[in-house]
Amino acid sequence: MQLKAPALTQKEPTIALINIVFLMLIFFMIAGTLAPPIDKDLALVETADLEGREPPDTLVVHADGRLSLRGAAVVDAQSYMAGLSPEARETVKIVPDRALPAKDLVQIGNALRAAGAGRVVLISERAL
Repeated sequence: MQLKAPALTQKEPTIALINIVFLMLIFFMIAGTLAPPIDKDLALVETADLEGREPPDTLVVHADGRLSLRGAAVVDAQSYMAGLSPEARETVKIVPDRALPAKDLVQIGNALRAAGAGRVVLISERAL
């Protein structure tokens, strides 16, 4: 009786594949660039000290719910919308105070929509 020799199982060369992928990764990190470098003589603008102001044609909503336009008090959303041209009614921009409750902001947005605003856009700090 002859016994069969145990079949040798050949392992997959995973370590070699990992090494090749790693070397390719290093190559592409060194050889490739995502963006061209900026000139060394260029000095970028600093915006840390700029004063943020609302755009001139936006409705400002204060923390207590008061509305103002260019520093003048606005009675309510309907009176604001009555003073706008038909083109300006398509997109109404408002700048809410950070401390304004979200519930009040939604009510003001709904009042603007009910008064004829086609779209209400919020202007945030990043957009200013």
